[in-house]
Amino acid sequence: MTKIIENRELRDKFFVFKNRKEAGEVLVRMLKDYQDSDAIILGIPAGGVPVAAVIAKKLNLTLDVLIVSKITLPWNREAGYGAVAFNGTIKLNQKLIDSLGLTGREVEAGIKETLKKVERRVQIFRKGKPPLKLKNRTVIVVDDGLASGYTMLAAVEALRRAGAGKIIIAVPTANLDAIKRLEGKVDMVYSPNIRHVYPYAVADAYKNWYDISEDEVKSILQKF
Repeated sequence: MTKIIENRELRDKFFVFKNRKEAGEVLVRMLKDYQDSDAIILGIPAGGVPVAAVIAKKLNLTLDVLIVSKITLPWNREAGYGAVAFNGTIKLNQKLIDSLGLTGREVEAGIKETLKKVERRVQIFRKGKPPLKLKNRTVIVVDDGLASGYTMLAAVEALRRAGAGKIIIAVPTANLDAIKRLEGKVDMVYSPNIRHVYPYAVADAYKNWYDISEDEVKSILQKF
């Protein structure tokens, strides 16, 4: 049974956070029970890392990255039909693939391209560090938002394969349907701004939104 923690006052609200830093501070207050614990904060690059860094710093927790990337559409690099995680775990949105008429060849090409991106980011962001030791450990996975939820589904399956203990999702904003996809697969979901209005976009929760560069991610990680 997955426990969902939200802020009912922020349900279906838009532009509720000034930026990712403020969003992280809101999550800090929700996650205060984990302060000074042995839980590890895992930020999903790129946008989840600034949020994760705020949480890790304020709660005195270890910060690392969880490399997972969505498989994007050939004609729209902002939209995805699945995701690939650091250990090769793949999750596909078959319903979307079918509705868009994507061919098997196109899907395979997308998977191959995303695997290369994930492998490259592992090298860039973890710089030869040993694999994450997550067996029986409480992990708090942080992103800047959940749209379809397939990126997080790939992350969660990869964590299960790695033997993680309690899996907690912490995202400032989330599509209600995405949360439903995670129910029964994780222990808890913390998301102050849950929306079920359409169309849904993560960016609509932020007054100041921009794409986080890989250089910014590296800079944040170097501070830890």
